[in-house]
Amino acid sequence: MTEANECKVYVGNLPFSVGFAELKELFSPYGEVTEATVIVNHYTGRSKGFGFVTFAKKEDAEKAIKEMDKKDVKGRSLKVNVAMPPEDKAPKKTEETKPEEVNSRENSEKKE
Repeated sequence: MTEANECKVYVGNLPFSVGFAELKELFSPYGEVTEATVIVNHYTGRSKGFGFVTFAKKEDAEKAIKEMDKKDVKGRSLKVNVAMPPEDKAPKKTEETKPEEVNSRENSEKKE
C-alpha cells in the first residue's frame, strides 16, 4: 500500500441502494472505520456504485481488502482494493511549443 493511502480502500460495484451508514457497517467488523464515503452523482444524488472506506490502522485495511474483495452484497460482487490517489485533472501537453513560435504565430495572425 502507498504511504498516503495505506488505510484507505476503494470499494467498487456497490449496489446503488448502499448508503454511507451501510457501507461503514459492512466494513466495521474488520477494524475501526474512520470514514466511509459513497460517491454520488452531483445532480441526482444517486450513488455511482463505488465508494471509499478509511480505517484507523493499515492492518485493518489490508484485512478488509482480503476478506471483502469479491464478496456478494445484495447480488453484486464487490471489488475491494487499495485506494489510489486521484489523478491530476489538468490537461496534458501533447506537443511542446517554444515561446518564440507562439510570438511568431501571434504576429502573423495580427498582420492578416
